Amino acid sequence: MALTRDEIARVAHMARLSLSEEEIEGFAEQLSRILEHVERINQVDVTDVPPTYHAVTLQNVLREDEPQPSLERETVLALAPESEAGCYKVPKITEG
Repeated sequence: MALTRDEIARVAHMARLSLSEEEIEGFAEQLSRILEHVERINQVDVTDVPPTYHAVTLQNVLREDEPQPSLERETVLALAPESEAGCYKVPKITEG
C-alpha cells in the first residue's frame, strides 16, 4: 500500500507538523513500508491461537498496602516556598 505525497501532507497538516518536501518523500516511503508490513501481519491465520494478555502469568503483582512512617507535616511544609492552612500554596492557574 503506497502512500502518496498528498496523503502524507494531509496527515502532517492534521498533526500540525511542518514538513519539507524531502521529509514528505522520506515519510511516504517509510510509512508505506510499515503499512505493507502490517498488511502481511493481518494475513496471518490466528483462529486457533488463544489471546495472550501477558507474556508471563502475573499473580499478586501489587504489594499489600501497609502504613509506613512518614515525615511530620510541619517538616514538609517548611520546605515549601509558601504554605497556607497546613497545605502547599501554589499559583492560581485557572481563570475565574
